[in-house]
Amino acid sequence: MATGVCVVGSLNLDTVFTVAALPAPGETVLGSAPATVPGGKGGNQAVAAARAGAQVCFVGAVGDDDAGALLRRHLTDNGVDTAGLVTVPGPSGAAVITVDTAGQNTIVVVPGANRAVALDAGRDAIAGAQVLLLQLEIPIATAAAAARIARTAGATVIANISPSGGDVTELAGLIDVAVVNETEAAQFDHPVPHRVVTLGANGARYTGADGTVHVPAAVVDAIDTSGAGDVFAGVLAAEWPNGVAHALRAACTAGALATLVPGAGDCAPDATAINEAMEKSHIQ
Repeated sequence: MATGVCVVGSLNLDTVFTVAALPAPGETVLGSAPATVPGGKGGNQAVAAARAGAQVCFVGAVGDDDAGALLRRHLTDNGVDTAGLVTVPGPSGAAVITVDTAGQNTIVVVPGANRAVALDAGRDAIAGAQVLLLQLEIPIATAAAAARIARTAGATVIANISPSGGDVTELAGLIDVAVVNETEAAQFDHPVPHRVVTLGANGARYTGADGTVHVPAAVVDAIDTSGAGDVFAGVLAAEWPNGVAHALRAACTAGALATLVPGAGDCAPDATAINEAMEKSHIQ
């Protein structure tokens, strides 16, 4: 049976530039012609979960601009239920991403409509999900309110603590699984039942009641790491009810495959590709 995942999060229209090397402070570099693609941590994670086989609903906000219509269509085209996605006056969220020839990136996000995410239209979807998946490109208070609804209904709450920097004390006490990268891990010191640290090409480190384990990633020649962490989180949520060990291995594999596709919004592999890569790498 497919996992029921509700994502409460952000949608951004990404503008991506490819450069020979990421600019240092004060440096100007030449880049490629920009590519415009759907993104946002919430949208990326929702699409990843859906492509991995979950039944996904999305709760969020877009602006009443062309970008909002494009972002909504991207979700529906990937089988994501958008009944909880509202349109508000003003611009949709946006991001500018630079990617170098080694696949590393820098990202600047302008929240736009993501500041207006509310739960009224998605309250039933949150309460009816097996897994609630959150990120922090929306107000932390909204994420905490969603987590409270999900916990009351008995759902597993997974939070990607990114971007970091805000006060997440209240939210930390409401989540079951925290997903952070190495930089975010240094700032997130709250105790949680499950802690997952993504390590890029080195896979992930998981800490739970039975201790800490390292989970390897599939070996690939990455061309763009944008969105790989979001794919990891989305697949982790989709597979979490199937067991922690399996979910971590599937997420690591999917995150690696995501780096083979340029851009963040459309890089998530489907369930068949994930399973085939796991078999080929003997990651089970």
